[in-house]
Amino acid sequence: MRLFRSDELLGIARETMEFILEACEDTHPNEYMGFLRAEDARKLDLDTDRSGQVITDVLVIPGTESNPVSATVRTNMKPNDVQSVGSVHSHPNGALRPSAADLATFGQGQVHIIVGAPYEWGDWRVFDNEGDPTTIDVLDVELPESHFFDFTQADIDRELEAEGVDARDAGIADAGDEDGNGQEDADDGDDSTGWLR
Repeated sequence: MRLFRSDELLGIARETMEFILEACEDTHPNEYMGFLRAEDARKLDLDTDRSGQVITDVLVIPGTESNPVSATVRTNMKPNDVQSVGSVHSHPNGALRPSAADLATFGQGQVHIIVGAPYEWGDWRVFDNEGDPTTIDVLDVELPESHFFDFTQADIDRELEAEGVDARDAGIADAGDEDGNGQEDADDGDDSTGWLR
């Protein structure tokens, strides 16, 4: 049994790269900036004998400020428990090479992705810590479901009740209760709250 995961970076999940391209396009004409996080490949049912990590997530730091020529991250807002394997940011001008300012931020992590407008599949490049071009495989893996918002309206109501607050008296209507009558107006078969979608 291995006690430590390998630091080898096997690639990036296709779904994660697609998210990056969409986020860069949505942020245009301003730069997009985030940190890359990876999962142990053994957790992803990856069809390989190699051990290592796969980039699965992008962490956007609260308070990140961006404009058409730069993005500034408030590093004091980065959670202490987050281990990033690199960074990603966009160049709205379409340049697919790091600037001097970019190189100054490449010290942490193994890879740094730059995405250029128009943010299509071929409009991104990967660089190492020195700013030299490198490659990374795009992997077709099934990403684990995120359980960050893994709760239902009933869970919220129970928590409010435990605190002595009646959700109906507090003016909190069920997400499916459009008219506030306490009953679902339409049942879509999903127990998650509608306002989180």
